[in-house]
Amino acid sequence: MTSRASLLVALAAFAIAIFYAAVADSYSVFLIATISLTAIACIGLNVLLGLAGQISLGHIGFMAIGAYTTVLLMEKAGWPYLAATAGAIVLVSIVGGLLAMPALRVRGPYLAMVTIAFGFIVEHVTIEWRDLTGGGNGLMLSAPPSVFGYSLSERSLAIAGVVLVFAGLILFERLKRSGWGYAMRAARDTEVATRSLGIDLVQVRAVAFVISAAAMALAGALFAPLQGYISPSSFPFLQSVLLLFAVMVGGAGSVLGPVIGAALVVLLPEALSDLAEYRLLAFGVLLFVVLRAAPSGIVGLVEQLVGRFLPARKPVAEPAIAAAETDAAILETHNAAGLDVTDLSISFGGVRAVQGVSFKAAPGAVTSIIGPNGAGKTSALNLLCGFYRPQAGTVKLGDRDVTGMTSHLLARVGVARTFQTTQLFGSLTILENILLAERVGRLGGVVSALRNPETERFARFLLRFAGVDGDVDRLADSLSHGEKRLVEIARALALRPRILLLDEPAAGLSKGDKQRLTALLRRIADLGIAVIIVEHDMPMIMSLSDLIVVLDGGKRIAIGDAAAIRNDPLVRKAYLGDATPGEKRREPRPARQGTALEVKTLDSFYGLSRALNGIDLVVAPGEAVAVLGANGAGKTTLMRSIAGLEPPRSTGEVRLAETRIDRMPAHVRARSGVVLVPEGRQVFPELTVKQNLQLGAYARKGIDLDAEIEAMFVRFPRLKERIDQRAGLLSGGEQQMLAVARGLLTGPKIYMLDEPSLGLAPLVVDELFASFERLRSEGMTIIVVDQMAGHALALADRAYLLETGAILKSGAADIIAEDPLLEAAYLGGEAQAGAPQRLAAQAR
Repeated sequence: MTSRASLLVALAAFAIAIFYAAVADSYSVFLIATISLTAIACIGLNVLLGLAGQISLGHIGFMAIGAYTTVLLMEKAGWPYLAATAGAIVLVSIVGGLLAMPALRVRGPYLAMVTIAFGFIVEHVTIEWRDLTGGGNGLMLSAPPSVFGYSLSERSLAIAGVVLVFAGLILFERLKRSGWGYAMRAARDTEVATRSLGIDLVQVRAVAFVISAAAMALAGALFAPLQGYISPSSFPFLQSVLLLFAVMVGGAGSVLGPVIGAALVVLLPEALSDLAEYRLLAFGVLLFVVLRAAPSGIVGLVEQLVGRFLPARKPVAEPAIAAAETDAAILETHNAAGLDVTDLSISFGGVRAVQGVSFKAAPGAVTSIIGPNGAGKTSALNLLCGFYRPQAGTVKLGDRDVTGMTSHLLARVGVARTFQTTQLFGSLTILENILLAERVGRLGGVVSALRNPETERFARFLLRFAGVDGDVDRLADSLSHGEKRLVEIARALALRPRILLLDEPAAGLSKGDKQRLTALLRRIADLGIAVIIVEHDMPMIMSLSDLIVVLDGGKRIAIGDAAAIRNDPLVRKAYLGDATPGEKRREPRPARQGTALEVKTLDSFYGLSRALNGIDLVVAPGEAVAVLGANGAGKTTLMRSIAGLEPPRSTGEVRLAETRIDRMPAHVRARSGVVLVPEGRQVFPELTVKQNLQLGAYARKGIDLDAEIEAMFVRFPRLKERIDQRAGLLSGGEQQMLAVARGLLTGPKIYMLDEPSLGLAPLVVDELFASFERLRSEGMTIIVVDQMAGHALALADRAYLLETGAILKSGAADIIAEDPLLEAAYLGGEAQAGAPQRLAAQAR
């Protein structure tokens, strides 16, 4: 149901309610007036919950302040009713704004607790401030209020309430279609993307809070003369819960939902008047049934039912738009400038994520930031776009120093970005995503429409320029992964940026989609925009980049063009490991018989994005297998899919010996012997070393746990020295040793290691892989994923090389080490003749 259709329904209901209020008996009039003031309160709460996505459980406090202020101004200050109502709205708006500042810096249950505390504070103030509020005895109006000499009876208040409800619905519909309304919904969908469009989240949510509080004040100003008497018991905490219930059941975010919910909240107790003690039970059952059957409320359910019988809406035909005209439209709003980064640094705790990184991104050029896992690429990107504040260094946009500028302010001066996981506003349409970005945080009037012909024309230009075809009035959530990538780029271009930052834009795309993306990014750079990419697809990077910056361990280890980077020894070492011949030689073992683990045609998906494509993998008992590939190839997804952890949707078979386990939950697979030591170590930081180890053996029964732990201390003597130390205080290498030991204590049959060398010093890496070699020699079945391909191949009997979620090559480790495809997968382009021999020497 569209907003206009909702208003037509509201207009019909309005006419009926006015007529009925004029002729009904006094009891019915009272019910109409009560429904009206409840609906006004719910419309206000719908702004906060339905648009901004914030939950308040103390909003009844605003209604109480509004009612008390109205009565006090009328009785003690002698103000007329309309002036007292206006004064109450102004006061409550100010209180709402003041509460919003600290309250909206927290989220979820913390925000709910803050608002609950506010409601209790208001309640206790009305009880204790007896000289002003009358305490528990409350306040009484000495006479009915009057407007322009006309005394307002209960019937007059009911009619006025109906009129105000209709006016409130019109204003809500206008707010919903304004830049502020779209910004509220965008912030509800994804905060980081909202900030990246130049929108100040605190400001937007504060406006929602103030509007919501003002509506509650108006409801309180109607409540006081309707009842003729107010006291602290008139505004119980339960009423806040019922108002929230009304909005959710009616349909949060819809135009008519609050009115429907208000009618239920008022009329249901009347219908159950003989069963008053079961009123809350009835509310609870109704809420459960409605949200179970229709999470979007009664209005959402009606829209779904109506949509089944109405013909599908035909997309509006778009005029053909020439590429040159689109290019001109972008260039007209674009002043070229480069980004100059000098000695940029940031640390998280003891981890130096970015250390003294410097480079210059020229306008009209593509600058790529690459490096192995944990190199600091995304951290560097977050520093450039204002999500992190640098602890040292400078960032200049042209001649302007923008160091430390927040993300929404950077967006306003021309820095746009996309995200590793697409961050479109799913509840908005494709076109609305672009239109909101065009505002660059300047949202206009609270009830001014977001759309106009000029901005809509430019938005369509951008979508066509990015290669987005079809109906642009589809919800963004309905798009395929590739379409979402293109829409996100179009949305970034709507900011008319001078700098465009892209975080892994090719992740999850097919080969054809990547080719189209590469061409699009080149076109964008040709417009004079400085394009900065963090990406793992090395062939794409090597073919597209004008300048490549390589990070490892947070430091810049190389900078130059594709040819220089491909041949740089430090880059080769970062991706492939230290491949010094003769240092890690071992004799190959004869082929093992039998099957310890078998994976058949495994497909895995994240949403609509395919992460794994038809993976077939076999591991023999006692065999060590390496899974190789560039970042983003699907290695970690494969490990987590085998372990049953991710992703949420997979097809294919996973067998442990003869037992099929792909339908088992992760904890059952772990108890069956499929054990994963995850990327990033993930020890329990607040527990001691010994407690972490004891948890590893939690599911094993009938073992001598002390002896098992002592055996781990023999393997890793440093852990014994720190047996009572909290795991969070260990060094990175010690935490990895602890994670490995904890995994061994689960009694693995298949032992999977995901990036065990990540972020560790070379000597620690060597020590770890020596321990893995001992496990291999003891007959442990091992699957290892590691960014240091040389180390993984040195350990492995066989290897699988992955690319974009599919197996590119498999075979004996020494054969894979000699294959040029290996280096091409990690470094892009054609492999150098000598490199495979060096890797082969290490693998032997």
